[in-house]
Amino acid sequence: MLVHGTTSARIVETEAYLGLTDEASHAWRGRTPRTEVIFGPPGHAYVYLIYGVYDCLNVVSEPEGSPGCVLIRAAEPLTGIAAMRKRRAAERLEDLASGPGKLTRALGITLRHNGADLTRGSFTIREPGQAEPFEIAVSPRIGITRAADWPLRFFIGGSRFVSRGGNLKKHAEAVNFS
Repeated sequence: MLVHGTTSARIVETEAYLGLTDEASHAWRGRTPRTEVIFGPPGHAYVYLIYGVYDCLNVVSEPEGSPGCVLIRAAEPLTGIAAMRKRRAAERLEDLASGPGKLTRALGITLRHNGADLTRGSFTIREPGQAEPFEIAVSPRIGITRAADWPLRFFIGGSRFVSRGGNLKKHAEAVNFS
């Protein structure tokens, strides 16, 4: 669960970015002021702006000094739905957080959260109180041009809250990342 203040959502879709070996990763070209957070300790937020409009939330996932992160692509709104609807003009519940920019806007996550520790405080990722069984589906990443065929997009199979392509194949062929 992704929790920010009075809002919370079940994470239903992610994409992995593998740092220096992954041309789609912001860290691929090395350490810069923008990517400094990705090289830091795991469990911190890497928030960046795309198209000059949308904030995107990533979670640093590798040991300090070794860049790598996971983009939170979509989530199922759980609490604070009225606040989410004020931030996002979406009629259907499924459309509130069904994409990385929609998700951050709905939950009130902005560039000021870049570097935040997601293990404590009012902006965290937590285990749900009661876990429900689900099937993990895998597909190539979407919305990118480099290393786009790598099977690094993971989502809850059949979820109506994923960004798009939720009914894609459940298993991807092995890909050599070297």
